[in-house]
Parts: sequence; C-alpha cells; structure tokens
Amino acid sequence: MYKIIKKDGRAKRAEVTTVHGVIQTPVFMNVGTAAAIKGAVSAIDLKEIKTQVELSNTYHLHVRPGDEIVKKMGGLHKFMNWDKPILTDSGGFQVFSLAGLRKIKEEGVYFQSHIDGRKIFMGPEESMQIQSNLASTIAMAFDECAPHPCTREYMEDSVARTVRWLERCKKEMDRLNSLEDTINKNQWLFGINQGGVFEDIRIEHAKRISELDLEGYALGGLAVGESHEEMYRIIEETVPYLPENKPTYLMGVGTPANILEAVDRGVDFFDCVYPSRNGRHGHVYTNHGKLNLFNAKYETDDRPIEEGCGCPACKNHSRAYIRHLLKAKEMLGMRLCVLHNLYFYNTMMEEIRLAIEEQRYQSYKKSKLEGFESENN
Repeated sequence: MYKIIKKDGRAKRAEVTTVHGVIQTPVFMNVGTAAAIKGAVSAIDLKEIKTQVELSNTYHLHVRPGDEIVKKMGGLHKFMNWDKPILTDSGGFQVFSLAGLRKIKEEGVYFQSHIDGRKIFMGPEESMQIQSNLASTIAMAFDECAPHPCTREYMEDSVARTVRWLERCKKEMDRLNSLEDTINKNQWLFGINQGGVFEDIRIEHAKRISELDLEGYALGGLAVGESHEEMYRIIEETVPYLPENKPTYLMGVGTPANILEAVDRGVDFFDCVYPSRNGRHGHVYTNHGKLNLFNAKYETDDRPIEEGCGCPACKNHSRAYIRHLLKAKEMLGMRLCVLHNLYFYNTMMEEIRLAIEEQRYQSYKKSKLEGFESENN
C-alpha cells in the first residue's frame, strides 16, 4: 500500500507498507548485489546506518550460490539476516551489460554466464521464478535495457517486447504467489518503463503498463550514457503518465545531485552503486563536495570525514587514520568509507523527507546543491 503524506510541487513524501515493514519515501536503496554490500558491510551494519531497503540482484544470485540454495535457506531475508524490505532487480540489465554473447528471442534471452561461461536462458517466467525463490519483498519485471544510443525502430520493437514480457511476468508472479511452497506469497511486482531518450515512446509505454495496475513502476534505461539534462527531461515528461498512487522508482541513479533533481520531478525510490563503489576507492561524500582521502593534504588531518556526521567512521576516526588504512590496503579503510557514504545518502533522504513535509523542498535543494559545489575541505 502506498500513501502520500505530503506534496511540495511534484516532490512526494509517502509511506509504502509492505509485508516486511513500512518504507518512508523518498528512499535510497543500498545495493547489495550478491546479498552483501561490497566493502565488508553486513546486514547488522545496515541498520546502524539507517538503511530502509536492501537491493540484491537476481542474475548474480542465480549464478552464485543459486536461487534454489537461497530458497532452501529460507529465502534472502533469513540467508543474510535482514528483516526489512528487499528489492530484487530482475537480472535484465546484467544480461545485457555483462553477457558477452547473447541472443534475444521472443521467449527470452540466451547467454553465457560471466563467471564460468555456462549457457543460461532467462525469460520473464525464469526471472519471476528466481525472484520467488529469493523471496524478496519487491520483484522487478524482466525487460530489455536497450543500448544507448539506438535507432527509433530498434527502441520501438524493444519496448513492444518489454510490454509482452511484463504481461508474462505478471501472470507468472500471480501463479507463484498462489503456490503452497512459496516463501513470500505477498511478493510485489514493479513494471519498468523503457524508451531511451524518445519522449513519445516513453509516454506511450508508461500509459500501457499503467493499465496493468501493478504495485509500482520504475524508469529504466537511464544513466546509461545520456546527459543529465536529457535524463531530467525524460523523467519530467514521463512521470506524469505513471500512476501517482503508486511508487515511482528511478533505477541505477545516482549522484546526490541526480537524486535531488529526480525527487523534484516526482520520484520515490532510488538505487546506485556510487556510494559503495566510490567509498572503496577512498572517495567520500560530504555536504561540501566529494573528498579523495588519498590526497596528501589529509595525511595529518585529525578531523572526521565530516564534522557532525553520526556514522561509525566519523564518530570514531580521523581522516588521517582512514587515509593511512587506505594507503596500507587495510580492508577497514574501505569499509569505513563505504559506511560513511551510505550513511550520508540515507541521512540526505531523511532531510529530503523532512523538507517536503515542511514545504521547503526548493530552498533545501538549492542550498544542498550549492554546498556540494563549494569543495572547501
């Protein structure tokens, strides 16, 4: 169930009630591709850094350890000891980005595993079955993430097939949720809007998938090479054609600035590997821009990454110490940076929710964006 609490322009402050708890939106989902956040971060850590939703990946867990094994272990929640909502990505994006050799047919995609080269087939039914075995809270529909750039003709064919695949996903999800041995019989399905940077294709597709009355809708195929301006234009034009009484999820986006802009255009859910990937390379987010802790100027800097930050890194350690750990290739350095970055994102989402509630989102966004550009550390 999705309930809008307050609106400020097109920005929405809402609550999403799921079988695994209530999600306060706008929300950033912390990406744990293979049922763990990269950077030695556990499910217990996630609670300390204010995570609401963990995101895992269908393709990666199907390849290793195998979704049947996860099912035997009682589903993803039990397997990784996480009792809050989990969203599983359908594997579509990975099939198109990781698989070297692949063949797209009407029934699905034939490809080779990026781990051991074995042949795998994945279509709408297979993706739903894997996600049902994982027993996530929210399952994503299997779609084609078309290459950028591509011709209009290719995009039209791709989007038409994605609609047919979505109908098959819905039918299979309904079937799986009715089975006796299904772990989560209340699993939700989110449909994915595609269409690249073709506004009219996006809008037509949004109208078509809205008719299926799913639990939520995502914008896919963005942040794949188009400019930020193009991405914002597509979000702005497409979101009004998705149901306002359902959550809207912008997949794989993005930077703090991207999130601020997309919230302003009506988006509720976000996920991105940036905070953990950047953290593993010593790049940390602050309200005054991003810092590279490898820089020599932090060698004797006894300040925390950011003054006033309540994350485990800032409460306990200096920039100098974390820099030393990174330079010495100690795993703790990477872990502390990842914890800080995820805490930073989750805290920013709290601030966003409060700003919408208090009807001051525009001034909040403006001051936040100005702060990011100051880089005065």
